[in-house]
Amino acid sequence: MTLLSNQAMTDFTTLTQQAAALKTAGRLDEAIEVYRRALAVAPPTGVAEHNLAAALGDAGDHQAAEQYCREAFARGLDAPETWLVRARSLVELRRFEAAEKAFRRALRRKPEMLDAQYEFAQLMWMRTGSRTAALRAVQEDLHRLPQSPGLHLVRARILQYSGDLAGAGEALDRLAAQWPNELQLLLPAAHVATLAGRSDAALGHARRAVSLAPADGDALAALAYALLAAGEAREAAQVGERLRELKPLDQQAIALCATAWRITGDVRHRELNDYEGIVRGYPIEPPADWPDLDSYVDELGAALLKTHPYRSHPFGQSVRHGSQVANITRQAHPAIRAFPEAIAPVIDRHLAFLGTGEDPLRSRNTGRWRIQGMWSVRLGAGGFHASHVHPEGWLSSACHIVLPPDCRAEDADHAGWLQFGEPGMPTQPALAAEHFVQPKPGHLVLFPSYLWHGTVPFQDKAPRITIAFDIVPSPAAAAPA
Repeated sequence: MTLLSNQAMTDFTTLTQQAAALKTAGRLDEAIEVYRRALAVAPPTGVAEHNLAAALGDAGDHQAAEQYCREAFARGLDAPETWLVRARSLVELRRFEAAEKAFRRALRRKPEMLDAQYEFAQLMWMRTGSRTAALRAVQEDLHRLPQSPGLHLVRARILQYSGDLAGAGEALDRLAAQWPNELQLLLPAAHVATLAGRSDAALGHARRAVSLAPADGDALAALAYALLAAGEAREAAQVGERLRELKPLDQQAIALCATAWRITGDVRHRELNDYEGIVRGYPIEPPADWPDLDSYVDELGAALLKTHPYRSHPFGQSVRHGSQVANITRQAHPAIRAFPEAIAPVIDRHLAFLGTGEDPLRSRNTGRWRIQGMWSVRLGAGGFHASHVHPEGWLSSACHIVLPPDCRAEDADHAGWLQFGEPGMPTQPALAAEHFVQPKPGHLVLFPSYLWHGTVPFQDKAPRITIAFDIVPSPAAAAPA
């Protein structure tokens, strides 16, 4: 019996290591199958159930993930990490009160679990729109652990993303002064100082970060942003070019260079930001089960509206006065499930339109592609997207589904329209948008991920609902033998 138990333990350890390696490699479906095999030979500790639950949650099977968390608890496991896995799945299942309890249990066991603190605060913010509610848990833990830099950082992030830039900047400046060699504190301090127009502080934090980590992409980006805000566009361009050498596919690096070149009058800006040649809108195709585009868009809009349960935007995203729901293709409604079918021919058409070339966009065009993330945004009165880029994308998108009357008007203020070219961070001199696209229901707008893009605020009380996604190239098909 002892020999069999030892062998089972060896099998469990080996399988768990194999599954973890597959998960790290992005082969999640295979990892889940190996975790299931590990569970069959696992000791009754709950660890195997936790591992499987975490992988299932990553794969979007939150019903099963939550069930395996409960099985782990039934076996006596009481780890804060398992409570966090359960909390995340409960959020996705829209069981918000239960999710709040699970977050609290995770934090009771491990107050400095920063992911749990951040995600719990974000949930409270999205549900209530109240900064006080979002701050409550981390403030309580800071009373017990006042010297925890991680908890102070989470608090500063909550202040920043709930709109208190001054409070966030003050907190981050203190943290950077107290721990001057911590990159994870210097970088947000530089970012918030740049946003708040405190150029000297931003440059100080960013230069310190680069001195500590000269080849760190985030540090170089922080310095480039601070330089642009301080009116040092030529040095910003040099830093941006260093970042592009380090991370050639980083769309943020391209945007930083293009912004600096626009200020200095470098012709390369216009070559990169040739809006007429790289921004294009198309009507999507009605999927097979719908007779025409109008009927499909109407049903899709009604389905999407029901997927938005939140009052406010998530942290760290571009949405203002609205809500955002990730991974929408996991929704069960047929119209949402059919959306990839509606956009596939349009994407193929756009890649053919772009063609190939030597610039950062066309040089990666193999004619083949895959979607990398898909989400929906609902904006209300006063809502807009702050200008931003998508660092890990290649092509980005906005597919307009439901539009209020404000957005359909062809007037000079462009209310609710897409706008391109206005940087998402302060620059000296300030730069305005250069290109506008009027949204149309059922139309998909495609553009390079390195373009600064956002929307113009609108005041209509009716919602503005979109689907967005990023596209990255797939390798070209192998030539026949």
